[in-house]
Amino acid sequence: MGDQIDLRRYFALILRWLWLVMLCTILAAGSAYFISRRMTPIYSASTTLLVHQAPSSRTSDYQALVTSERLARTYSQMITGRPVLEAAAAELGYVPAGVQVSPVEETQLIRLSVMDTDPVRAAQAADAVAEAFISYNRDLQQERYADSLLSVQQQMEDLSAQIDATQGAISALGTPATTAEQAELAQLEGILAGYRTAYATLVRDYEDMRLTALQSSDDVIVFEDAEVPLAPIRPRTLLNTAAAGLVGALLATGAGLLIEFLDDTVKSPEDVSRALSLDSLGTIGRLDRTGEELVTAAEPLSPVSEAFRVLRTNIRFYGVDRPLRTVLVTSPGPTEGKSFTAANLAVTMAQAGLKVVAVDCDLRRPRLHTMFGIHPREGLTGSLLAGSTDGRLQPVEQMEELSLLPAGELPPNPAEMLGSQRMRELLDHLGEQADVVVIDSPPVLPVTDAAVLAQSVDGVLLVLDVGSTRRGAAKQAVESLQHVGGNVVGAVLNRVPTRRRGYYYHYYHYRDYYRDGERPHGHRQRGLRGLLRRLSGRGEQPSGSR
Repeated sequence: MGDQIDLRRYFALILRWLWLVMLCTILAAGSAYFISRRMTPIYSASTTLLVHQAPSSRTSDYQALVTSERLARTYSQMITGRPVLEAAAAELGYVPAGVQVSPVEETQLIRLSVMDTDPVRAAQAADAVAEAFISYNRDLQQERYADSLLSVQQQMEDLSAQIDATQGAISALGTPATTAEQAELAQLEGILAGYRTAYATLVRDYEDMRLTALQSSDDVIVFEDAEVPLAPIRPRTLLNTAAAGLVGALLATGAGLLIEFLDDTVKSPEDVSRALSLDSLGTIGRLDRTGEELVTAAEPLSPVSEAFRVLRTNIRFYGVDRPLRTVLVTSPGPTEGKSFTAANLAVTMAQAGLKVVAVDCDLRRPRLHTMFGIHPREGLTGSLLAGSTDGRLQPVEQMEELSLLPAGELPPNPAEMLGSQRMRELLDHLGEQADVVVIDSPPVLPVTDAAVLAQSVDGVLLVLDVGSTRRGAAKQAVESLQHVGGNVVGAVLNRVPTRRRGYYYHYYHYRDYYRDGERPHGHRQRGLRGLLRRLSGRGEQPSGSR
């Protein structure tokens, strides 16, 4: 049961703030959609590069993998460097913006992306940056062996010149005629053979060095050229709209929860039970602005009238062992509906066939005589001064079982008059004449009148205005009444919104209140169930019987 109440509570909370959640969601989503539609679209084109690791640097598979990942990260940083971008800008005529490079994990691929407002320019820029990096990397790799190759090449040129000079000397010597000439020719031929051997060695070293340079260089090629993008990557209108709507809904939900957390007003019977340790004897719906205050007499079949009948039944059941002959109706503060509740409760009890006396003990701002349309005359103050009712108890038209003792003239000392011995004797006298005496008193907290009267009645009914009465004020009112020995029998939730359902607002359509034997006189049940009940002789019973 507790889980069901919690679920109903949360569900009612969601329904209560659903309008705010929907409003914030629509505003946030609409704003995001409008802004996204007005933003300049951004296109992204990507080129994929393949890194060929140098064969001579390969060792174990694990080391090769680690080396490849490091090399890819290194190249990723180099692509966005100033030399590469300047080389690409020299070809494009402008510096490409929004260059992003990311290695593809566990591969030798690098994805190079360029963003631009023009899709064609984005593709061109991506290819240009890729070519610029390939050329830059090739030149960088070749620079490592450039000095060595240049030195060997210089030596080869020097030897070639010496070979040519030696051959020229041999040609100039001609056919040797003397032994000396023959010896000189043999010496030149030996020198030439040495030069040629040294030259062959340098050529072989030069080729080996070039091969070593090629084998130890990491090469980069274009694996996949950039394509002209068909759709922009920004703004993502649908995604932005959905995300903004979600954020708006979350903010609205948080705001609603914060308001509920900070709101310390009484909103439900559970609030009454937890904060005041009282039973909620009734929930009275909110009247229309043009509705009659004495609704139980004007509209006996209305939901509010049925709520008062439920209140009447709960009060009768509360006093099974000790009947509540005198009931004081009050509230923590003004304008919470105590006079409205007292008047309609008295009418409902009279409709049940009880002899009821309504007493207006609010000697500061009396209202019962206005609600019942009765002239105040001397009323309660005159009775207290004279020591008896002396005809000041006035019958209410069209309600034979209901009489009203209005407040009469307003005295300068209402608390002293209400706490007098004559007041107690008057209440005892009225209790002997009637089945129930319903008393309307001033609010508890502003003045002491209600606390004074609470000592002379059988029970006190505390009226709380839903969404207005604060829990602290209600608790203080209960403590004030109990401190003087008042018997606070329960609370009545007034002005409960009729359109809200669930945990916070236990107010349903009046037909849901009807139980067996609780329907007003003349009201018939409809449908097959009502027909069966009428045939069995249980279809119509007087209002108020159970």
